[in-house]
Amino acid sequence: MRMQTGFKNATLLLAAIVTLSSCNFFKKKEEKSGVTGWNYNDKKTGGFTVAQPKDVKTGPGLVFVQGGTFTMGASQEDVMGDWNNIPKRVTVNSFFIDKTEVANVHYKEYIYWIENTFGDDDKYKQAIEDVKPDTLVWRSELAYNEPYVEYYFRHPSYNYYPVVGVNWKQAYDFCIWRTDRVNERALIDKGIINAKDYLKGGMNNVHEENFNTKSYLMGLYNPKTPATKKSPLKDAKGKPRSAKIDDGILYGDYRLPTEAEWEYAAYGYVLSNPQPKKSAKTRGEEVISNKQIFAWQNDGFDNLRSTRRGTFQGAFLANFKRGSGDNMGVAGGLNDNSAIPAPISSFFPNGFGVYNMSGNVSEWVADVYRPLTTLEGDDFNYFRGNEFKRAKKDSAGEYSKDSLGRVVYENEPDSLLKKRRNYQKSKVIDYLDGDSTLEGRTSIYNYGSTTLISDRSRVIKGGSWNDRPYWLSPGARRFLEEEQSSSTIGFRCAMTHFGAPEGTKANIKTGNFFPPRRAKK
Repeated sequence: MRMQTGFKNATLLLAAIVTLSSCNFFKKKEEKSGVTGWNYNDKKTGGFTVAQPKDVKTGPGLVFVQGGTFTMGASQEDVMGDWNNIPKRVTVNSFFIDKTEVANVHYKEYIYWIENTFGDDDKYKQAIEDVKPDTLVWRSELAYNEPYVEYYFRHPSYNYYPVVGVNWKQAYDFCIWRTDRVNERALIDKGIINAKDYLKGGMNNVHEENFNTKSYLMGLYNPKTPATKKSPLKDAKGKPRSAKIDDGILYGDYRLPTEAEWEYAAYGYVLSNPQPKKSAKTRGEEVISNKQIFAWQNDGFDNLRSTRRGTFQGAFLANFKRGSGDNMGVAGGLNDNSAIPAPISSFFPNGFGVYNMSGNVSEWVADVYRPLTTLEGDDFNYFRGNEFKRAKKDSAGEYSKDSLGRVVYENEPDSLLKKRRNYQKSKVIDYLDGDSTLEGRTSIYNYGSTTLISDRSRVIKGGSWNDRPYWLSPGARRFLEEEQSSSTIGFRCAMTHFGAPEGTKANIKTGNFFPPRRAKK
């Protein structure tokens, strides 16, 4: 009897499921256009696809930095006596930045990929050589540093030490390569690029046919392994299609941080701003702190040593040079445990969870160096170094790739920009730089004759293992030509954050978040 009752109930349940299914009970409700009433993501009505709003994924190695307002510029009197980096209130939007400097092992991965992709063709020999760091930066006429020349970059003991000997151009190209590899992995994981046979030799010696994000988006990259049937992306006919920016699957570009972003991330002011409890749905305090000297605060004091009671009281908080001949203390009492660069995760992270923004190695940023920096610049997302470009077309009117598989770009023609209001020239590096002549605003930076500053001079920030404390301040700044390198300079990457500055998954809402009101009938 019980068996008959159970069977009867199961039959009734199955019938109910069938009925509900036929009534589209379980069918996903189509999103409608608020201006036309037509369905989105419906192949029956044209197949116009609209991705659901979502927070930007944090890329590998990055941490989220919530943007805000801060005082950018020098916090101490310039020891060189230069009129340089005058303080100015600046706002930066939210972004991501590497938790640590790029390490030797990361850069060796990059070189391996370059050699694996282009190494079988003699025409790429120079391109392969151009990506390698200059290990000779360790040499000095009056120091025995030859072991570092041979071993610092190559020996596994230094795998997670910051890469040095990399110039600005090499750091810039590393960011492009990293963007492509991360997005390539994302497409494989989603089934948009079929991983079958792709990872089994399909990446070897492919030359200009290697995956590049820009060429993929422009239809210039045709993977040998197309999308699988399980791909979440379908066209109007229901067939798998390529990913677009609109889908929200691809990551943004890895790039060098701007000077304003780097300096803002270094201060880590989020810890200085009182925050409400997670349970309280209230905004944080809108507190704008005056300048702090270093990338940390100890109980409200700007000290080089930890002031907190306990095991680490008195320990140095960064890798720097105390004085002439004092790079690490005495035997049995090493104060920072590093004579040269320290491992990338050494010392305490700052308020944003970022390591070594003061000391260890100075770092390249994206900006072209000018002494007067922010005086004439925008107070939102300040940056100097813009060259506005567009994809170049060949004689047939088609876009093309270079020998490395990257889309070819050119500066926008100035003749097409005369009627624009926001900019009239494509190269604006010297625009309102404070040191230009009035007539035609021609730059007076005559490199090698009147100055050591040129359009190739790039800003370096943060101080290094061989610097005195002054240069450890995030507000301090120096410059070096973009094709030069040093044993004291490394880099880290950044990425733009899209959407709400606080992130849609933030535990605490810190802006205005008024509840929606019902429309009156």
